[in-house]
Amino acid sequence: MEHSLADEMGLFITIHDSGHIASLLQNWPEKDIKAVCVTDGERILGLGDLGCHGMGIPVGKLALYTACGGMPPEQCLPVMLDVGTDNEELLKDPLYIGLRHKRVRGQAYDDLLDEFMKAVSNRYGIDCLIQFEDFANVNAFRLLSKYRNKYCTFNDDIQGTAAVAVAGLLAALRITKTKMSDHTIVFQGAGEAAMGIAELITMAMEKEGHKQEEGLKKIWMVDSKGLIVKGRDSLTHEKERYAHEHPQMKKLEDVVRKLKPTAIIGVAAVPGAFTEQIIRDMASFNERPIIFALSNPTSKAECTAEQCYTLTQGQGIFASGSPFDPVTLPDGRTFYPGQGNNAYIFPGVGLGVTACAIPHITEEIFLTAAETLAHLVTEKDLSEGRLYPPLCSIRDVSAKLAVKIMEYAYEHNLASLRPEPSDKEVYVRSLTYSTDYDEFVVDSYRWPADSMAVQSCKL
Repeated sequence: MEHSLADEMGLFITIHDSGHIASLLQNWPEKDIKAVCVTDGERILGLGDLGCHGMGIPVGKLALYTACGGMPPEQCLPVMLDVGTDNEELLKDPLYIGLRHKRVRGQAYDDLLDEFMKAVSNRYGIDCLIQFEDFANVNAFRLLSKYRNKYCTFNDDIQGTAAVAVAGLLAALRITKTKMSDHTIVFQGAGEAAMGIAELITMAMEKEGHKQEEGLKKIWMVDSKGLIVKGRDSLTHEKERYAHEHPQMKKLEDVVRKLKPTAIIGVAAVPGAFTEQIIRDMASFNERPIIFALSNPTSKAECTAEQCYTLTQGQGIFASGSPFDPVTLPDGRTFYPGQGNNAYIFPGVGLGVTACAIPHITEEIFLTAAETLAHLVTEKDLSEGRLYPPLCSIRDVSAKLAVKIMEYAYEHNLASLRPEPSDKEVYVRSLTYSTDYDEFVVDSYRWPADSMAVQSCKL
């Protein structure tokens, strides 16, 4: 399996380092760390267990903290917790650099996580942000539940994905002129992403005045065994919440035809799951069907932008987790599909949380981020099929999210930074890292930056 040296520029902690994690952190040269991104490599995107080759994920995520959020790179620490891998191909690979044994689970794994969280908090402060990334379902939910009220932490696959998806839905509501509670939503998938999105959707419905129980009834999930219904065998605690009274159904096509949802959301990395029949059916009972194919990478997308726009004759409201090119229909209309990338959310959340030293990150912070992001979409964007602001404005988007999060935090007594900054936008922007140069010196000749052919690229 290919990997580069860039994938390994972070801190590797193995299960055999138990008892010494605090010492390992002392070896990291930077002392002022504001954000840690950690993975154990078990569920990398739609690629599965990559073991310690998954280090590219926290490295990449923190690069986006800097590129999209403006967090100084020296304040970011990528961490790989190497507890082994169940990937037989890697275990047989002579070039694999990780531990060559099956994944350690159970008490030893939990002890390692406990020690890691405590060591990071002791070394960098209780308000150091710890972002969990690409942990398998079996660990992701319980670790979030275990640590969320004890440390400054969140799980990007659950909460970041939720916020960016709900932001897309909120933007879509401006097209359909409806409320969230008017919609019936079917998920293809019932893992971390689906649960996180569903949780935030129910919160949005509650904000509209609906009881939580009413919101839950409007959300249906389809996993590898079919529609999740009451009485079905081997449902996890998380899935039980979305199990409704209904006959069992195996195929997504049948579920869509029977339930007639207004929105379908794909988060199971099953390529082509939104078949031509499903897309045509969605268009037959919805004037503006909402079709979100959010699985990554592109090869795992439930459908393409072209399929959605073509089969719905341009009426579909589309978002994807991977980038798609603009689509021009035979009638000349061109649509620019919105990419529901978590980069719209987690850099801004990280910037806001660290700016005012929020010790515990609540779900309301992610709903605030989603609402703010949706509000930044212009009417022109919506008319062109975009449900998110252009990526070229991502630095400004992140700053605005951070400011709104700070306002919410101080209003609800969540922030520990005192005194409260009077101008939060000025304060946030004063913290951000800039790649701009005022001038260049070449062979003792001073060139003003604006006269250079090569200008800094503002993301």
